[in-house]
Formats: sequence, structure tokens, C-alpha cells
Amino acid sequence: MNIKNKLISAAESLFDRNGFTATGMDRLTQAAGISSRTLYKHAGSKSALIAKVLTERDKRFLRRLEVRSVDALFKALEDWVRVEGCRGCLFLRAYGETGGDIPEIAEVMSAHKEGLWNKIQEIVAIETGGLDDPGLAEQVLILFEGATSVAVYRGAEAVEKARNAAVAIVSRAK
Repeated sequence: MNIKNKLISAAESLFDRNGFTATGMDRLTQAAGISSRTLYKHAGSKSALIAKVLTERDKRFLRRLEVRSVDALFKALEDWVRVEGCRGCLFLRAYGETGGDIPEIAEVMSAHKEGLWNKIQEIVAIETGGLDDPGLAEQVLILFEGATSVAVYRGAEAVEKARNAAVAIVSRAK
């Protein structure tokens, strides 16, 4: 693994477990096994590192969502939660901890949420035979995002319950 990937992997793990504010640069250098000079050379700043971590996570997450049904969408989220853990949306946590005031973090968060929204609209259209129904897609989005949050304190089973609700509302729209 190259230094950049090692740094991003270590940073993602620390940010996810401890939060963005609580994770200092010294802790990042120690976890990645690099010097602070190397860290700044590859990351630039903590804000830039957070944005890079989120960008890489976005790619990994959206690859899992390459599905064509609401059922499969929520099954992909169930799998993600089981593998990655139930700590909530890292994008919203980054945005919340930084107050939305750091442009590169806000941009990555917005792009991620826009990609998720587009994917859900696409899946809803497939499931309903091409029906463009933003209201129905919004309901599925709320169930998806809600399941991510509720899984923090109710466990991965919360995603299964949301999946059942989403499948039911989409089935009624067909």
C-alpha cells in the first residue's frame, strides 16, 4: 500500500471511531506510521485530508449501491453497516463537526448526498416502470438515511425494517 492510501485508510478509521475534531495530526502520523512532514506533504491540511477521506469513502460506498432495486439498495446498506459498523453517516458527521464552514468538506458532503439522491431516483424509476416520482424517491431517501442513523443505537436490524417499509411503499406505487 502506498503512503497516500495508508494515510487515508488510517485517517478514515480514526475519524470514524473518534471524530474529526478529537483526532489530532500527531495521532494520524502515529497511526499511519509516517512523519508529520510526510503527512502534510500528502494531505496538505487536516481539512484537505478529511475531504480526501470522504472522497474515497464516497467511491467505496457508491460502488456498493450499483443495484437496480429498492430491496437490493437496502441490502447493500445492511452489508455496509455490518462490515463498516453502525456509527452513522461519516459525511454528515464531518459536516456537523465542522459546522459546514469548510468549503472542501461541504462540497464533498454535498456531492455524496447528490449522488445518493440520484441513485435512489434512478432505482425508483426502474422499480416503477419509468415513473418519475420525486416524492416517492424522497420517501425512500428518508428511510435510507434514517436507517443509517437509527442503526447507531438499534443495530443493523434497523436497516432491515427500513428495507421492508421502502419495498412496501414502492410496491404500492407500481
